[in-house]
Amino acid sequence: MSLAVLVTAPPAAAAQTMAPAEAEPVTPSGQAARLPAGARIKLDGLLDEPVWRTVPPITGLRQREPGQGVPATERTEVSVLYDDGTLYIGVNAYDSEPDKIIARILQRDRVMRGGFGGRPQFGGDDAIAILFDPFHDHRNALIFATNPNGAQFDALLTDEGREFNIDWRAVWRVAAKKTARGWSAEFAIPFRTLRYPNNNTDEPWGFNVFRMIRRKNEQVLWTAWTRDGGGFQRVSLAGHLHELKDLPRPGLNLELKPFTLSGATQKRQDAGNIQTDSRFDAGLDLKYEVKPGLLLDLTANTDFAQVEVDDQQVNLTRFSLFFPEKRDFFLENAGIFNFGVSQGFGPPPILLFFSRRIGISSDGEIPVIGGARLTGRAGAQTVGFLNVVTDEKFDQPRTNFSVARVKRDVGGSGYIGAIVTDRRNSAENNTVAGVDWSLWPTAILNFQGFAARSRTSGQGGEDNAYRLGLDYTADHIGFFASHLFIGPEMTAATGFITRSDVRINNGFFRVTARPELIGLRQIRISASGNYVTHADWELQDWEAGPRLTFEWNSGERLNFNYQKNFTRLDEGFSLADGVDVAAGDYDGWKVEGSFNTSTNRTVSIRSQASFERFFDGDLFSTSGAVQLTPGSHLSVNMSIRHNDVDIPAGSFTADIYAMRLGYAFTPRLTANALIQYNSLDNLISTNVRLNFIHRPGSDIFLVFNETRGDNISTSRLQDRGVIMKVTYLGRI
Repeated sequence: MSLAVLVTAPPAAAAQTMAPAEAEPVTPSGQAARLPAGARIKLDGLLDEPVWRTVPPITGLRQREPGQGVPATERTEVSVLYDDGTLYIGVNAYDSEPDKIIARILQRDRVMRGGFGGRPQFGGDDAIAILFDPFHDHRNALIFATNPNGAQFDALLTDEGREFNIDWRAVWRVAAKKTARGWSAEFAIPFRTLRYPNNNTDEPWGFNVFRMIRRKNEQVLWTAWTRDGGGFQRVSLAGHLHELKDLPRPGLNLELKPFTLSGATQKRQDAGNIQTDSRFDAGLDLKYEVKPGLLLDLTANTDFAQVEVDDQQVNLTRFSLFFPEKRDFFLENAGIFNFGVSQGFGPPPILLFFSRRIGISSDGEIPVIGGARLTGRAGAQTVGFLNVVTDEKFDQPRTNFSVARVKRDVGGSGYIGAIVTDRRNSAENNTVAGVDWSLWPTAILNFQGFAARSRTSGQGGEDNAYRLGLDYTADHIGFFASHLFIGPEMTAATGFITRSDVRINNGFFRVTARPELIGLRQIRISASGNYVTHADWELQDWEAGPRLTFEWNSGERLNFNYQKNFTRLDEGFSLADGVDVAAGDYDGWKVEGSFNTSTNRTVSIRSQASFERFFDGDLFSTSGAVQLTPGSHLSVNMSIRHNDVDIPAGSFTADIYAMRLGYAFTPRLTANALIQYNSLDNLISTNVRLNFIHRPGSDIFLVFNETRGDNISTSRLQDRGVIMKVTYLGRI
C-alpha cells in the first residue's frame, strides 16, 4: 500500500486568508416563483425575459478560497422559476473583467470532476453548479453545472461526498452566453428528472450554489463555505429553497429506452487464423417511479458496447489490479450500494459489492440476460435492491447476483445501515451480510465502521471482517485513524478484497499553514503510516513517512514525500516473465516528488518521479502528462508512465503511453479517441467513440475497438470490432 493511499483524510481547502474567518450564518433561504400564465422562457442563456425580474434573486455568495467567509469579488445572482413541467434556473455571473473569463470546455460531463474523497471540484473553466436536495434528507443531492459555453454536467452526490457519481446522465437543457457584464446561463430541468416527494407540506428543498472564478482560482458558495467541515458536498449545510408548491405528478411516470445494436468483430484464434462474426442485437431499459423518490429500473438483454475501454495499468505488486466501473446501468445510484473501504489511490482493501463482478471475467464479457434495481428514498431510509442474471459462458454457469441495502438516517447527516450480497449458480454460492455506520458528533468529526460475515457453500469461505475509523478534518489540523480486520476465510464473491487474513492499522496527521508570501495559498505538512499484520498479529508490512505540499494561488502544486517501509513475503510471486521475487523479509524506502500546473492554462502539465529500494533492488518510476486545450472544441492529453525495475532476480522496463483526443463539434455531437501502448505486453489498443445525442436522453454511438501486438510484433492483430448502437428515450 503506497503512502498516498494513507492520505484518506481529504486535504482542507487551501487559501490565503484575506480577512478574519466568519462563522457560517443561519441557514439562508431563497424563494422560487411560478411562471405567470402565458409567460415563457426562451432558453438562449440571456435572462432578458421580464419574468426573471419578478423573483428575488439569491445573492451574497462568499469565498471558501482564497478568503474564508469574505464576500465574493464578483457578484452572482441566481433566480428560480417553474411551471407545470419544468424548473428554470437563471444565473447572472457578473465579472469586472469579462475578457478574462476562461471557457474551453464544450463537451458534456467535463465541467466538474471528483477530487479527494469524492469531493466535487471544477475543471479548468469558469463555471457554476447548482445543488438540489429535493427530499431535504441532508445527505443526498443532485448537481447540475455549466460554464460560459453552455456545456452540460450532472452528477449524483451520496452521503455528503462518500460517492460523487459523475456518470449519471439526466435529461435537461442549458444555454449560456458571455455578455458585456460577465456571463449568464439558463437551466431548464424537467421535474421528472429531479424526483421529489409529494409536496403537500411546506418542507423546503435543500439548495446551494457554487461558482468558480477560474483566473483567480476563487471558489464562492451561497452557504457551506467554511473550511472547517464545509464544502459543496456538505448537503446538510445547504440553504433552503421555498415556495415550490403544487408541483406536477406524472400519471404513470414510466420511461422506456429500447436500443438496437449492429456491427462486426474479428478475433485471432489459437491456431492463428482470424475469425469474423457479425452482430445484431436489441434490448430494453425501463424506469418506473414506484413512489416519489423510489425508482425501479429493469433491463433486458443488456449491452455496454458504448463504454470506454479500461486504462492500461502495470502491476508491480502481488495483489490484483482494480478497475473502476464504467457501465451506466450499474453507475446510477451506485453510491447507495457502497459498503467497505474505498481509497483515493490504489485498490480498496475491501468492498462487499463491486459491480464489475457481474458480466466481466478474465476471459471477456459474459452476457447479461437481464436485471432489476430498486433504489431511492423511503421515509427516513435510503434503500437499494439489485438482482442481475448472467448467461453461461467461458465454462461459467448461469449465475444470479443479488444485493439488498438499507441505510437509516441518524442525526443531521449520519446513518446506520445493513447489506446482504449473494452470488449463486449450480456450482456454488456465496452470501455476505454486514452492518455499517457513519456518525457525525460534530461537523468536522466523523466516526465510521462496519462489521460483516461471509458464508460460502463447500469448505471454507466463512469468516468475519470489521473496521473502526475516526476522521477529524478542520482547516488547520486534520487526523485520521482506523483499524481494519479481514479474516483468513473472508470471501466476497460479489465484491472485491485485496487480501484476506490481515489487520491494517492506518494513521495520518496534517497541519496546514497559510503564509502570505510568494503567492502561496497553503503549505501542508503531514505524516502517515500503516502497520499490517496477519489476523494473529504476525507482522507483514509497515510504512511511515512525512509529506510536504505547497499550493499557490495560481493553482500550481508541488509535493515531496519520503517513506521507510518493510515487507514480509510468506511466498514468492512473479513481477514479470522470468523475474520472480522470493519469499522473505525486505527493508525499503521511497523518495518521491511531483509538480502540477494549474488546469486553467491552455497547456497544463502533471509530472512525478520516484526512486525506491524495491525487493533488495531498485525501482525508478516517472510519469508525465500534457493537457492541451486550445479552444472549446479540441482537447489533447498525452501521458507516459515509465517503470525501471532492477532486482536480484532480473530487470525489465514497463512503459505505458496513452493519448486521449476529444473533439466537440457541438454539445450534442462529440468524438473521443483513446490510444494506449503497454510495453510489458507489447500491446497497442485503440478505442474511438462518436456520440450523437439526437434528442434529450437518446443517443447514437459509433464505436471502434482494436488491439494489436504480441511477443512477436506490435502490428499483429488480436481483435477488432465496430459497433453502432442506437437508443431512444420515451416518457409516458
